[in-house]
Amino acid sequence: MANSLPPLPAANGDFDAADLGARIRALRVARGISLRALAGALGISPSAMSQIERGLMRPSVSRLFQITAELGVPLADAFGGAAPGTAPAPSAGGSVPPGAGASRIDGVLVSRGTNVPELPLGDGVRYRRLSPAPIPGLEVFESTYPPGAGSTRDGEYLTHAGLETGSVITGTLTIEFPHERHTLGPGDSIAFPSTTPHRIANHGEVPAVAIWTNLHD
Repeated sequence: MANSLPPLPAANGDFDAADLGARIRALRVARGISLRALAGALGISPSAMSQIERGLMRPSVSRLFQITAELGVPLADAFGGAAPGTAPAPSAGGSVPPGAGASRIDGVLVSRGTNVPELPLGDGVRYRRLSPAPIPGLEVFESTYPPGAGSTRDGEYLTHAGLETGSVITGTLTIEFPHERHTLGPGDSIAFPSTTPHRIANHGEVPAVAIWTNLHD
């Protein structure tokens, strides 16, 4: 059941590969999908899928998108939270616990930066969800790519549903498509259909931080 999924860690430093793996496994089990079936859909071995779920292997950005797509859930679900469609429980001052689920937002919700979890992914890439609560059809994330890091380990392109925009805050990011590539620096932004094959990499010498907005049905 969705409401039996493991809760989000209380602090960003506590969310490690084991937490992410446990969350992926819980989402898979809640949907009645076997590990072998999910691995087959992803084109990887059951052993590799098992290592991801046990926290022994960190999925790349593209792999995590593929996993959530196969499970039929938004990327935000990998961060934990309550069952879809449940209202967040505000704490004092109108703030909500990180990862609280919401089908709509009434009033003001506040999420403190010190209590926003980060997903640890392959190549040292880290993702943070910036919206105080899940918003249907809208996901806002901050990504940090260390020097030399990329969205995929094997050079494959990523595709998923929706439309996305990205804006680089620090460092440089290269967004590559099959027939073109663009290197963005601080203040630069990009928008494209998420169904367009793409991959992201930091070829610079300093960490690259960017804000991403994904719009989908």
